[in-house]
Amino acid sequence: MASHLRQRKDKCPKRVIKTILIILLILAAIATVVFFVLNKDSFIPERETMSVTIEETPAEYVEETIPESLPIIKVEQTESESVSEPETEPVPEYKPEITLTFAGDILFDPNYAIMASMLQRGGDITTSFDEGLMEIMTGSDLFMLNNEFPYSDRGEPLPEKQFTFRAKPEYVTKLLDIGVDIVGLANNHLNDHGQDAMLDTFDILDSAGIPYVGAGRNIEEANKPYYIELEGVKIAFVAATQIERLNNPDTVAATETSPGVFRCLDPTGFIDSIKEAKENSDFVVAFVHWGTEGTEKTDWYQDEQAPLYAGAGADLIIGDHPHVLQKIDIVEGVPCIYSLGNYLFNSSSLDTCLVQATIDTESKTLKSFRFIPAYQSGCKTKKLDGSEKERVIRYMRSLSDSVEIDDEGYLYLSKS
Repeated sequence: MASHLRQRKDKCPKRVIKTILIILLILAAIATVVFFVLNKDSFIPERETMSVTIEETPAEYVEETIPESLPIIKVEQTESESVSEPETEPVPEYKPEITLTFAGDILFDPNYAIMASMLQRGGDITTSFDEGLMEIMTGSDLFMLNNEFPYSDRGEPLPEKQFTFRAKPEYVTKLLDIGVDIVGLANNHLNDHGQDAMLDTFDILDSAGIPYVGAGRNIEEANKPYYIELEGVKIAFVAATQIERLNNPDTVAATETSPGVFRCLDPTGFIDSIKEAKENSDFVVAFVHWGTEGTEKTDWYQDEQAPLYAGAGADLIIGDHPHVLQKIDIVEGVPCIYSLGNYLFNSSSLDTCLVQATIDTESKTLKSFRFIPAYQSGCKTKKLDGSEKERVIRYMRSLSDSVEIDDEGYLYLSKS
Protein backbone atom coordinates (compact mmCIF):
# COMPACT_ATOMS: atom_id res chain seq x y z
CA MET A 1 0.00 0.00 0.00
CA ALA A 2 2.81 2.36 0.93
CA SER A 3 4.61 1.50 -2.25
CA HIS A 4 1.52 2.37 -4.36
CA LEU A 5 1.08 5.74 -2.70
CA ARG A 6 4.72 6.60 -3.29
CA GLN A 7 4.34 5.97 -7.01
CA ARG A 8 1.33 8.37 -7.26
CA LYS A 9 3.26 11.08 -5.43
CA ASP A 10 6.15 10.68 -7.85
CA LYS A 11 3.81 11.33 -10.81
CA CYS A 12 2.16 14.50 -9.48
CA PRO A 13 5.05 16.93 -10.09
CA LYS A 14 5.31 15.82 -13.71
CA ARG A 15 1.63 16.52 -14.37
CA VAL A 16 1.88 19.95 -12.82
CA ILE A 17 4.86 20.83 -14.97
CA LYS A 18 3.10 19.60 -18.07
CA THR A 19 -0.01 21.64 -17.32
CA ILE A 20 2.06 24.76 -16.75
CA LEU A 21 3.84 24.32 -20.12
CA ILE A 22 0.52 23.95 -21.93
CA ILE A 23 -0.79 27.12 -20.32
CA LEU A 24 2.38 29.00 -21.31
CA LEU A 25 2.08 27.85 -24.92
CA ILE A 26 -1.53 29.00 -25.06
CA LEU A 27 -0.61 32.40 -23.63
CA ALA A 28 2.22 32.72 -26.13
CA ALA A 29 -0.14 31.98 -29.02
CA ILE A 30 -2.65 34.52 -27.77
CA ALA A 31 0.09 37.12 -27.42
CA THR A 32 1.26 36.45 -30.96
CA VAL A 33 -2.27 36.88 -32.35
CA VAL A 34 -2.76 40.08 -30.39
CA PHE A 35 0.59 41.40 -31.65
CA PHE A 36 -0.31 40.78 -35.30
CA VAL A 37 -3.77 42.32 -34.86
CA LEU A 38 -2.36 45.44 -33.30
CA ASN A 39 0.37 45.79 -35.92
CA LYS A 40 -1.41 44.48 -39.03
CA ASP A 41 -0.81 47.70 -41.06
CA SER A 42 2.91 47.15 -40.83
CA PHE A 43 2.60 43.75 -42.50
CA ILE A 44 0.46 44.73 -45.51
CA PRO A 45 2.64 45.07 -48.65
CA GLU A 46 2.19 48.11 -50.93
CA ARG A 47 -0.06 47.60 -53.94
CA GLU A 48 1.51 48.34 -57.30
CA THR A 49 -1.32 50.65 -58.30
CA MET A 50 -0.99 52.82 -55.18
CA SER A 51 1.36 55.77 -54.91
CA VAL A 52 2.60 56.70 -51.42
CA THR A 53 3.68 60.18 -50.43
CA ILE A 54 5.51 60.70 -47.12
CA GLU A 55 5.47 64.14 -45.69
CA GLU A 56 7.14 65.30 -42.50
CA THR A 57 4.38 66.91 -40.46
CA PRO A 58 5.16 69.65 -37.92
CA ALA A 59 4.79 68.48 -34.34
CA GLU A 60 2.12 71.04 -33.52
CA TYR A 61 -0.25 69.40 -36.04
CA VAL A 62 0.31 65.83 -34.79
CA GLU A 63 -2.17 64.45 -32.30
CA GLU A 64 -0.80 63.44 -28.93
CA THR A 65 -1.50 59.78 -29.64
CA ILE A 66 1.03 59.80 -32.52
CA PRO A 67 4.72 59.93 -31.60
CA GLU A 68 6.60 62.89 -33.04
CA SER A 69 9.08 60.61 -34.75
CA LEU A 70 6.50 58.92 -36.93
CA PRO A 71 5.70 60.36 -40.40
CA ILE A 72 2.21 60.94 -41.70
CA ILE A 73 1.43 58.63 -44.62
CA LYS A 74 -0.93 59.87 -47.36
CA VAL A 75 -2.33 57.39 -49.83
CA GLU A 76 -3.25 58.93 -53.23
CA GLN A 77 -5.63 57.10 -55.52
CA THR A 78 -4.30 56.50 -59.02
CA GLU A 79 -6.33 56.95 -62.21
CA SER A 80 -6.72 53.19 -62.53
CA GLU A 81 -8.52 53.09 -59.18
CA SER A 82 -10.76 56.13 -59.69
CA VAL A 83 -14.44 55.33 -59.72
CA SER A 84 -16.18 56.95 -62.69
CA GLU A 85 -19.88 57.48 -63.02
CA PRO A 86 -21.39 55.47 -65.89
CA GLU A 87 -22.17 57.69 -68.86
CA THR A 88 -25.84 57.96 -69.63
CA GLU A 89 -27.36 58.97 -72.94
CA PRO A 90 -29.34 62.22 -72.72
CA VAL A 91 -33.05 61.63 -73.01
CA PRO A 92 -34.40 63.59 -75.99
CA GLU A 93 -37.07 66.09 -75.05
CA TYR A 94 -40.48 65.12 -76.33
CA LYS A 95 -42.18 67.87 -78.33
CA PRO A 96 -45.96 67.67 -78.66
CA GLU A 97 -45.92 69.89 -81.76
CA ILE A 98 -43.77 70.97 -84.72
CA THR A 99 -43.65 74.51 -86.11
CA LEU A 100 -43.20 75.14 -89.83
CA THR A 101 -42.62 78.78 -90.79
CA PHE A 102 -42.82 80.28 -94.29
CA ALA A 103 -41.74 83.59 -95.82
CA GLY A 104 -42.05 85.04 -99.32
CA ASP A 105 -39.53 86.47 -101.75
CA ILE A 106 -35.95 87.43 -100.86
CA LEU A 107 -33.18 88.95 -102.99
CA PHE A 108 -29.39 89.01 -102.43
CA ASP A 109 -28.28 90.67 -105.70
CA PRO A 110 -25.76 93.42 -104.75
CA ASN A 111 -26.92 95.56 -107.69
CA TYR A 112 -30.31 96.07 -106.06
CA ALA A 113 -31.34 98.02 -102.99
CA ILE A 114 -31.76 95.23 -100.43
CA MET A 115 -28.25 93.85 -100.71
CA ALA A 116 -26.63 97.22 -101.34
CA SER A 117 -28.15 98.55 -98.12
CA MET A 118 -27.15 95.43 -96.21
CA LEU A 119 -23.54 95.75 -97.38
CA GLN A 120 -23.50 99.38 -96.21
CA ARG A 121 -24.39 98.05 -92.75
CA GLY A 122 -21.49 95.59 -92.86
CA GLY A 123 -23.24 92.75 -94.67
CA ASP A 124 -24.91 91.23 -91.60
CA ILE A 125 -28.34 90.04 -92.72
CA THR A 126 -29.61 89.89 -89.15
CA THR A 127 -29.61 93.71 -89.16
CA SER A 128 -32.33 93.49 -91.84
CA PHE A 129 -34.85 92.07 -89.36
CA ASP A 130 -36.05 93.05 -85.93
CA GLU A 131 -35.72 90.85 -82.86
CA GLY A 132 -39.32 89.63 -83.11
CA LEU A 133 -38.88 88.17 -86.60
CA MET A 134 -35.42 86.77 -85.83
CA GLU A 135 -36.81 84.94 -82.82
CA ILE A 136 -39.57 83.33 -84.89
CA MET A 137 -37.32 82.40 -87.81
CA THR A 138 -34.52 80.88 -85.75
CA GLY A 139 -36.89 79.31 -83.23
CA SER A 140 -38.96 77.37 -85.75
CA ASP A 141 -38.45 73.67 -86.27
CA LEU A 142 -38.30 74.35 -90.00
CA PHE A 143 -38.15 77.63 -91.89
CA MET A 144 -38.72 77.90 -95.66
CA LEU A 145 -38.74 80.81 -98.12
CA ASN A 146 -38.61 81.60 -101.85
CA ASN A 147 -35.02 81.99 -103.13
CA GLU A 148 -35.72 84.28 -106.12
CA PHE A 149 -32.25 84.29 -107.80
CA PRO A 150 -29.24 82.09 -108.67
CA TYR A 151 -25.91 81.96 -106.77
CA SER A 152 -23.00 82.24 -109.21
CA ASP A 153 -20.13 84.26 -110.62
CA ARG A 154 -20.80 82.91 -114.10
CA GLY A 155 -23.22 83.63 -116.90
CA GLU A 156 -24.67 86.66 -118.61
CA PRO A 157 -28.10 88.22 -118.00
CA LEU A 158 -30.77 87.01 -120.38
CA PRO A 159 -31.27 89.51 -123.19
CA GLU A 160 -34.49 91.50 -123.27
CA LYS A 161 -35.48 90.43 -119.75
CA GLN A 162 -36.28 93.54 -117.72
CA PHE A 163 -35.12 92.32 -114.30
CA THR A 164 -32.32 89.79 -113.94
CA PHE A 165 -30.89 88.73 -110.58
CA ARG A 166 -27.75 86.97 -109.39
CA ALA A 167 -26.06 86.72 -105.98
CA LYS A 168 -22.44 86.02 -105.13
CA PRO A 169 -21.84 82.40 -104.05
CA GLU A 170 -20.65 83.41 -100.58
CA TYR A 171 -24.00 85.08 -99.85
CA VAL A 172 -25.61 81.66 -99.42
CA THR A 173 -24.51 81.63 -95.77
CA LYS A 174 -26.91 84.50 -95.09
CA LEU A 175 -29.73 81.96 -95.34
CA LEU A 176 -28.18 80.03 -92.46
CA ASP A 177 -27.76 83.23 -90.45
CA ILE A 178 -31.54 83.70 -90.32
CA GLY A 179 -32.37 80.05 -89.70
CA VAL A 180 -33.45 78.94 -93.19
CA ASP A 181 -33.79 75.15 -93.47
CA ILE A 182 -35.11 74.74 -97.02
CA VAL A 183 -35.72 76.98 -100.05
CA GLY A 184 -38.02 76.95 -103.02
CA LEU A 185 -36.31 77.40 -106.40
CA ALA A 186 -39.40 77.05 -108.58
CA ASN A 187 -39.58 80.66 -109.74
CA ASN A 188 -39.06 82.84 -112.80
CA HIS A 189 -35.58 84.17 -111.88
CA LEU A 190 -33.51 81.02 -111.33
CA ASN A 191 -32.42 81.05 -114.99
CA ASP A 192 -31.70 84.81 -115.20
CA HIS A 193 -28.01 84.21 -115.98
CA GLY A 194 -28.31 80.98 -117.92
CA GLN A 195 -27.67 77.30 -117.36
CA ASP A 196 -24.19 77.61 -115.82
CA ALA A 197 -25.41 79.95 -113.09
CA MET A 198 -28.36 77.66 -112.45
CA LEU A 199 -26.09 74.63 -112.05
CA ASP A 200 -23.82 76.63 -109.75
CA THR A 201 -26.84 77.37 -107.58
CA PHE A 202 -27.55 73.68 -107.03
CA ASP A 203 -23.92 73.00 -106.12
CA ILE A 204 -23.67 76.00 -103.79
CA LEU A 205 -26.85 75.13 -101.90
CA ASP A 206 -25.70 71.52 -101.65
CA SER A 207 -22.33 72.63 -100.26
CA ALA A 208 -24.09 74.81 -97.68
CA GLY A 209 -26.31 71.91 -96.63
CA ILE A 210 -29.50 73.70 -97.61
CA PRO A 211 -32.14 71.50 -99.31
CA TYR A 212 -34.16 72.92 -102.20
CA VAL A 213 -37.27 71.91 -104.12
CA GLY A 214 -38.82 72.87 -107.45
CA ALA A 215 -35.70 72.77 -109.64
CA GLY A 216 -32.86 70.44 -110.45
CA ARG A 217 -30.24 69.14 -112.85
CA ASN A 218 -32.99 67.17 -114.60
CA ILE A 219 -36.72 66.61 -114.25
CA GLU A 220 -36.22 63.73 -111.82
CA GLU A 221 -34.49 66.09 -109.39
CA ALA A 222 -36.83 69.00 -110.08
CA ASN A 223 -40.07 67.19 -109.28
CA LYS A 224 -38.68 65.07 -106.46
CA PRO A 225 -40.23 65.68 -103.02
CA TYR A 226 -37.91 66.54 -100.16
CA TYR A 227 -38.60 64.50 -97.01
CA ILE A 228 -37.64 65.25 -93.43
CA GLU A 229 -38.72 63.53 -90.22
CA LEU A 230 -39.26 65.61 -87.09
CA GLU A 231 -40.50 64.13 -83.82
CA GLY A 232 -41.66 61.01 -85.64
CA VAL A 233 -43.63 63.00 -88.23
CA LYS A 234 -42.45 62.60 -91.83
CA ILE A 235 -42.99 65.84 -93.75
CA ALA A 236 -42.75 66.23 -97.54
CA PHE A 237 -42.11 69.42 -99.51
CA VAL A 238 -42.88 69.84 -103.21
CA ALA A 239 -42.62 73.01 -105.30
CA ALA A 240 -43.51 74.13 -108.82
CA THR A 241 -44.00 77.30 -110.86
CA GLN A 242 -46.43 78.34 -113.57
CA ILE A 243 -44.55 81.61 -114.26
CA GLU A 244 -43.82 82.72 -116.89
CA ARG A 245 -47.08 81.74 -118.59
CA LEU A 246 -45.55 81.34 -122.02
CA ASN A 247 -44.99 78.49 -124.40
CA ASN A 248 -41.30 79.38 -124.49
CA PRO A 249 -40.56 80.88 -121.04
CA ASP A 250 -37.27 82.47 -120.00
CA THR A 251 -37.22 80.16 -117.00
CA VAL A 252 -36.79 76.83 -118.76
CA ALA A 253 -38.42 73.64 -117.60
CA ALA A 254 -36.22 70.76 -116.48
CA THR A 255 -36.13 67.78 -118.83
CA GLU A 256 -34.73 64.27 -118.61
CA THR A 257 -31.35 65.57 -119.77
CA SER A 258 -31.24 69.27 -118.93
CA PRO A 259 -31.57 71.47 -115.81
CA GLY A 260 -34.48 73.73 -115.09
CA VAL A 261 -37.50 74.34 -112.89
CA PHE A 262 -40.54 72.18 -112.27
CA ARG A 263 -43.37 73.85 -114.22
CA CYS A 264 -47.07 73.51 -113.40
CA LEU A 265 -48.93 75.67 -115.89
CA ASP A 266 -50.24 72.25 -116.81
CA PRO A 267 -50.81 70.94 -113.29
CA THR A 268 -50.66 67.22 -114.16
CA GLY A 269 -47.02 66.68 -113.21
CA PHE A 270 -47.30 68.63 -109.96
CA ILE A 271 -50.40 66.66 -109.00
CA ASP A 272 -48.46 63.43 -109.53
CA SER A 273 -45.62 64.76 -107.38
CA ILE A 274 -48.04 65.65 -104.57
CA LYS A 275 -49.58 62.19 -104.75
CA GLU A 276 -46.15 60.58 -104.53
CA ALA A 277 -45.29 62.73 -101.53
CA LYS A 278 -48.55 61.82 -99.79
CA GLU A 279 -47.93 58.11 -100.26
CA ASN A 280 -44.54 58.42 -98.58
CA SER A 281 -45.14 60.90 -95.77
CA ASP A 282 -47.52 62.05 -93.05
CA PHE A 283 -47.81 65.71 -94.04
CA VAL A 284 -47.36 67.39 -97.46
CA VAL A 285 -46.49 71.06 -98.10
CA ALA A 286 -47.15 72.31 -101.65
CA PHE A 287 -45.11 75.47 -102.38
CA VAL A 288 -46.40 77.17 -105.55
CA HIS A 289 -45.10 80.10 -107.61
CA TRP A 290 -48.24 81.49 -109.27
CA GLY A 291 -50.61 84.45 -109.57
CA THR A 292 -50.40 87.91 -111.09
CA GLU A 293 -47.78 90.39 -109.92
CA GLY A 294 -48.86 93.48 -108.03
CA THR A 295 -52.49 92.54 -107.38
CA GLU A 296 -54.16 91.30 -104.22
CA LYS A 297 -56.76 89.38 -106.25
CA THR A 298 -56.19 85.77 -107.16
CA ASP A 299 -56.49 84.79 -110.83
CA TRP A 300 -58.37 81.90 -112.39
CA TYR A 301 -55.26 79.70 -112.57
CA GLN A 302 -54.86 79.91 -108.80
CA ASP A 303 -58.56 79.42 -108.09
CA GLU A 304 -58.71 76.45 -110.46
CA GLN A 305 -55.53 74.70 -109.37
CA ALA A 306 -55.70 75.02 -105.58
CA PRO A 307 -58.52 72.44 -105.26
CA LEU A 308 -56.56 70.07 -107.50
CA TYR A 309 -53.53 70.23 -105.22
CA ALA A 310 -55.65 69.77 -102.11
CA GLY A 311 -57.40 66.81 -103.72
CA ALA A 312 -54.06 65.23 -104.62
CA GLY A 313 -53.03 65.13 -100.97
CA ALA A 314 -51.51 68.48 -100.01
CA ASP A 315 -52.05 69.30 -96.32
CA LEU A 316 -50.89 72.90 -96.71
CA ILE A 317 -50.64 75.17 -99.78
CA ILE A 318 -48.21 78.10 -99.70
CA GLY A 319 -48.13 80.55 -102.62
CA ASP A 320 -45.77 83.31 -103.75
CA HIS A 321 -44.82 85.47 -106.77
CA PRO A 322 -47.33 88.39 -106.78
CA HIS A 323 -45.01 90.39 -104.41
CA VAL A 324 -48.06 91.44 -102.38
CA LEU A 325 -50.31 89.71 -99.88
CA GLN A 326 -53.25 87.70 -101.18
CA LYS A 327 -56.12 85.95 -99.44
CA ILE A 328 -56.12 83.01 -97.08
CA ASP A 329 -58.63 80.28 -97.81
CA ILE A 330 -59.68 76.80 -96.81
CA VAL A 331 -59.72 74.63 -99.93
CA GLU A 332 -61.30 71.22 -99.45
CA GLY A 333 -60.24 71.35 -95.81
CA VAL A 334 -56.70 72.49 -96.63
CA PRO A 335 -55.42 75.93 -95.55
CA CYS A 336 -54.01 77.97 -98.43
CA ILE A 337 -52.37 81.38 -98.50
CA TYR A 338 -52.20 82.42 -102.14
CA SER A 339 -49.32 84.87 -101.77
CA LEU A 340 -46.93 85.60 -98.91
CA GLY A 341 -45.76 88.83 -100.56
CA ASN A 342 -42.23 90.21 -100.53
CA TYR A 343 -40.25 89.43 -97.41
CA LEU A 344 -36.88 91.08 -98.03
CA PHE A 345 -36.95 91.91 -101.71
CA ASN A 346 -36.83 95.62 -102.50
CA SER A 347 -36.94 99.12 -101.03
CA SER A 348 -40.72 99.42 -101.26
CA SER A 349 -42.80 99.95 -98.14
CA LEU A 350 -45.45 97.26 -97.99
CA ASP A 351 -47.23 94.78 -95.76
CA THR A 352 -45.87 91.26 -95.61
CA CYS A 353 -45.94 88.32 -93.23
CA LEU A 354 -44.67 85.08 -91.86
CA VAL A 355 -47.03 82.11 -91.87
CA GLN A 356 -46.63 79.50 -89.17
CA ALA A 357 -48.23 76.05 -89.32
CA THR A 358 -48.19 73.83 -86.24
CA ILE A 359 -48.38 70.05 -86.57
CA ASP A 360 -49.53 67.86 -83.68
CA THR A 361 -46.91 65.12 -83.30
CA GLU A 362 -49.36 62.54 -81.99
CA SER A 363 -52.07 62.81 -84.65
CA LYS A 364 -49.58 64.05 -87.31
CA THR A 365 -52.17 66.57 -88.51
CA LEU A 366 -52.35 70.34 -88.70
CA LYS A 367 -53.05 71.84 -85.28
CA SER A 368 -53.02 75.54 -86.13
CA PHE A 369 -52.34 78.03 -88.93
CA ARG A 370 -51.20 81.52 -88.02
CA PHE A 371 -50.71 84.67 -90.08
CA ILE A 372 -48.02 86.89 -88.50
CA PRO A 373 -48.12 90.49 -89.82
CA ALA A 374 -44.85 92.17 -90.80
CA TYR A 375 -43.75 95.25 -92.71
CA GLN A 376 -40.98 95.76 -95.30
CA SER A 377 -39.62 99.32 -95.45
CA GLY A 378 -36.24 100.96 -95.95
CA CYS A 379 -34.67 97.64 -96.98
CA LYS A 380 -35.57 96.09 -93.62
CA THR A 381 -38.49 93.99 -92.38
CA LYS A 382 -40.03 94.06 -88.92
CA LYS A 383 -42.75 92.25 -87.03
CA LEU A 384 -45.86 94.35 -86.44
CA ASP A 385 -47.56 94.81 -83.10
CA GLY A 386 -50.31 96.97 -81.66
CA SER A 387 -52.45 99.03 -84.01
CA GLU A 388 -50.33 98.21 -87.10
CA LYS A 389 -50.75 94.50 -86.46
CA GLU A 390 -54.50 95.00 -86.09
CA ARG A 391 -54.58 96.99 -89.35
CA VAL A 392 -52.95 94.22 -91.40
CA ILE A 393 -55.14 91.53 -89.84
CA ARG A 394 -58.21 93.58 -90.71
CA TYR A 395 -56.90 93.86 -94.27
CA MET A 396 -56.39 90.09 -94.53
CA ARG A 397 -59.92 89.55 -93.22
CA SER A 398 -61.24 91.78 -95.99
CA LEU A 399 -59.47 89.62 -98.59
CA SER A 400 -60.36 86.29 -97.00
CA ASP A 401 -64.14 86.09 -96.85
CA SER A 402 -64.32 82.31 -96.42
CA VAL A 403 -62.33 82.11 -93.20
CA GLU A 404 -62.18 83.69 -89.78
CA ILE A 405 -58.91 85.14 -88.52
CA ASP A 406 -58.70 86.01 -84.82
CA ASP A 407 -56.85 88.97 -83.34
CA GLU A 408 -53.61 86.98 -83.06
CA GLY A 409 -53.73 85.90 -86.69
CA TYR A 410 -54.93 82.34 -86.06
CA LEU A 411 -57.17 80.89 -88.73
CA TYR A 412 -60.60 79.31 -88.18
CA LEU A 413 -62.92 77.86 -90.82
CA SER A 414 -66.00 80.02 -91.37
CA LYS A 415 -67.60 78.33 -94.36
CA SER A 416 -66.43 75.89 -97.03
